Amino acid sequence: MSNSDSFLQEPISGHPSTEQPQISASSAASLRENVEVAMANYFKHLDGQPVSDVYQMVLSEIEAPLLEQVMKYVRNNQTKAAQPLGLNRGTLRKKLKQYGLL
Repeated sequence: MSNSDSFLQEPISGHPSTEQPQISASSAASLRENVEVAMANYFKHLDGQPVSDVYQMVLSEIEAPLLEQVMKYVRNNQTKAAQPLGLNRGTLRKKLKQYGLL
C-alpha cells in the first residue's frame, strides 16, 4: 500500500482507528459523504502522481469492514449474513477468506 492509500484509512470523525466511535445517527456523516471526503483527500495528496486501480482499492477498503460488521451483527452466521448483503453463502465465504475474516 502506498502512502497515498493510507489517506483512505484515516478516520474521518477524528477517532483513532482502534476505537469504536459511538456516533448518533443525527450527527454522523453519511457513508457517501465520508467516501467523498476520503477520495478528495486521496487525490489531493497524490500531487499529480499517476494513479491506477482506484476502483478496486476503494472496494477493498469498504468491503472488508462491511463484511466484518455484518458478521458481528449476525454473530458469525454466514447464512444469515448472506441475505442482507445480497450474496449467496458461497460468495460470502470466498470474500471472508479473501479478507482473512474466517
